[in-house]
Amino acid sequence: MPEPRETAVYTHGHHESVLRSHTWRTAANSAAYLLPSLEPHMRILDIGCGPGTITADLAELVPGGHVTGVDRVPEILEQARATAAGRGLADIDFAVADVHALDYPDDTFCVVHAHQVLQHVGDPVQALREMKRVVRPGGIIAARDADYAAMTWYPQSAGLDDWLDLYRRVARANGGEPDAGRRLRAWALKAGLTDVTATSGTWTFATPSERAWWSGMWADRTLASTYADRARLGGQAGDEELRAAAAAWRAWGEQEDGWFSVLHGEILCRKDA
Repeated sequence: MPEPRETAVYTHGHHESVLRSHTWRTAANSAAYLLPSLEPHMRILDIGCGPGTITADLAELVPGGHVTGVDRVPEILEQARATAAGRGLADIDFAVADVHALDYPDDTFCVVHAHQVLQHVGDPVQALREMKRVVRPGGIIAARDADYAAMTWYPQSAGLDDWLDLYRRVARANGGEPDAGRRLRAWALKAGLTDVTATSGTWTFATPSERAWWSGMWADRTLASTYADRARLGGQAGDEELRAAAAAWRAWGEQEDGWFSVLHGEILCRKDA
C-alpha cells in the first residue's frame, strides 16, 4: 500500500502579506483552549508551525520540556529557527514533515498541536490518525481551524460576499476545505478518536488599528500572494475580480463602525491510555 502523502496545494503560500498574519499569532490568541492542559516537561509536536511564533510560546510554557515544530516548506523553517533563537530558546527544534506520514515513532509526544492546518490538507482524517499515532497514550491531540462560511462582518458588503465566495472556491480547487472548523469533531471521530472535546473561539477586528491591519493584509494577499496566483491559474478569477475584492477589503477597513469576526472550531482529544 503506498505511503499517504499530501495532495493539496497550500492556498496562501508565504508571501509577506501572509506572514504578516502568521507572525501575529501567539499561543494566547490562537491556542487558548489548549493552554490549561500544558505542564512542565511535556514534549510537544507543533504541526504546520510556519514562522514559529506559536511554537516558541509553547516552548516557554513547558519548562524542562521540548517542542518540535514541523512544516512542509523548508524555507519558512529558517524564519522559525530565527524566532526561537531571538527568544533564547534551547529546547526547541524544527524539521520538514508531511502530517499525512510523520517521521516519528508511535507514542513519542505528550501533545500534538495543529493550528490552521487541517483546512489545507488533502486528507484531514489521515492527518488526525497520524497525530494520534505519534502521541503517547493519555496524551493530547489539539487542532484549531477557521470556518470561512461562518465569518461575519458589518457593515454588509457585496464585495466581501464576492471575496468569500471566491476564496472558498479557490481553496476547494486546491484540495482543501475552507469550512474546516465545523468539521473538526467529525474528522476526529472518523480518525478513531473517542475522547473529543469540541469548542470554538474567535478573532475579532473592530478598532481602527485592527481594521486597518486586517483589511490591509487581506487586500494585499488578494492581489499578490499564492492565493491570487492560484485564483488566476485555476480560472476562478482574473485581475479585475481580484482588484475588486481588494478594493472591497480596503473600503470595509475605512468604515468607522466596521467589525469583523472569524469563528474557529477547536478540538481537544485524549488518546486512549
